[in-house]
Amino acid sequence: MKTKIILLFLCSTLVVGANAQNNDSLMLRKIYDEALTNGQSYKNLEYLCKSIGGRLAGSPEAAKSVDFVKATMDKMGLDSVYLQPCMVPHWVRGAKEVGEIVDVNTSKHTSVSICALGGSISTVPEGITAKVVEVHSFDELAKLGRKFIEGRIVFYNRPMDPKHIETFKAYGGAVDQRYSGAMQAAKYGAVGVIVRSMTLTKDDYPHTGSMGYVDSLIKIPACAISTNGADYLSLAMQMSSGTKFFMKINSTTLADEPSFNVVGEIKGSEKPEKIIVVGGHLDSWDNGEGAHDDGAGVVQSIEVLRILKALNYKPKYTIRAVAFMNEENGLRGGKKYAELAKQNNETHIAAIESDAGGFSPRGMSMDCTLKQKQKVKQWQKLFLPYGVYDFDKNGGGADIGPLKEQGVALFELLPDSQRYFDLHHTANDTFDKINKRELELGGATLASFIYLICVNAL
Repeated sequence: MKTKIILLFLCSTLVVGANAQNNDSLMLRKIYDEALTNGQSYKNLEYLCKSIGGRLAGSPEAAKSVDFVKATMDKMGLDSVYLQPCMVPHWVRGAKEVGEIVDVNTSKHTSVSICALGGSISTVPEGITAKVVEVHSFDELAKLGRKFIEGRIVFYNRPMDPKHIETFKAYGGAVDQRYSGAMQAAKYGAVGVIVRSMTLTKDDYPHTGSMGYVDSLIKIPACAISTNGADYLSLAMQMSSGTKFFMKINSTTLADEPSFNVVGEIKGSEKPEKIIVVGGHLDSWDNGEGAHDDGAGVVQSIEVLRILKALNYKPKYTIRAVAFMNEENGLRGGKKYAELAKQNNETHIAAIESDAGGFSPRGMSMDCTLKQKQKVKQWQKLFLPYGVYDFDKNGGGADIGPLKEQGVALFELLPDSQRYFDLHHTANDTFDKINKRELELGGATLASFIYLICVNAL
């Protein structure tokens, strides 16, 4: 008798589990169908890119983007839409930069494509001309020392490693020279810095990005040079040890500006005090349109709420979409969000970010407990029909990172990464580089992932 009872219990458990899985599969199908037939991400991103453009924190364009995203969410009939104030840095690039390789033997000036790194001081009014020393690492810089560095422009020419299949690993192996290059070179008396662009592509688009200074060292101007320009400069230096470089940067740092995160939410039907947040960053660099970085993540996060409402799905937890401000050069929005969450005693059970481009979704990285990772990996089979399979990588996003100390499980959407650094931080990150279907698939994947958290709990 006891054996029969156990068998019946096991059978009933299997049936319940199979039914639940089938229901989840059907719901994911509805989510993807809604995104692919009625998706609004592409239209919203088009306005953000073409009607507003690059949205560097503190700029008029950033302010316009806040108004647009708030108005867009207001029209969706959400339970609440509001702004979170935060102060942000205000750096202005100014007139287009000038970079020239100077042949000291012939006095010939050859123009190359450069752009100021975000936060760089200017060289105005006349620019600077100096001999160049090429290095590939900070160790090499230190070995040369002040004797060979003082009065010169340091040229960091370490490329991203093409052997990495995961391009973010290649980026991580080279980006320190961009952020810390000026600080390190200033220790030895350098007068400026040129950094090879962070891309595996050979082109004439220099990649900007954030750089840092410390008050204890003299601030020196820093620019990125395109990969074609970097190769040409390196060759010129091999041909002539006296090669000089002329750089003119016209940037200005103004006083901090008031800005906002934009927040919209659907209140939970059973446990509204528990929150799942999904977001991307609204600011972008000023030289492009911020399509992949990170307009895509913003519109996908908004789309999560639209899809759930369109399907008349009532989540038991509160679902919150956030357009974070100032990820690119300060992370002020992400820090303010976490600060307010702590101050208001909010309970976040999960935070998801989309900030790796609008390409085809491939999976989700995780920064959470082992038990939570194991549960998420059980959902892999539900995503396989949609080309989403990678649930093995570690990591969360930059804007949601400050929530980590509050014990929040962090996740980040993983799109296909092969083309991302062709466009990242360049004038080439424009709306025409977005594929509508890939973009909408990303929003559907985020919505599906949030649905599964709601019905299965973490």
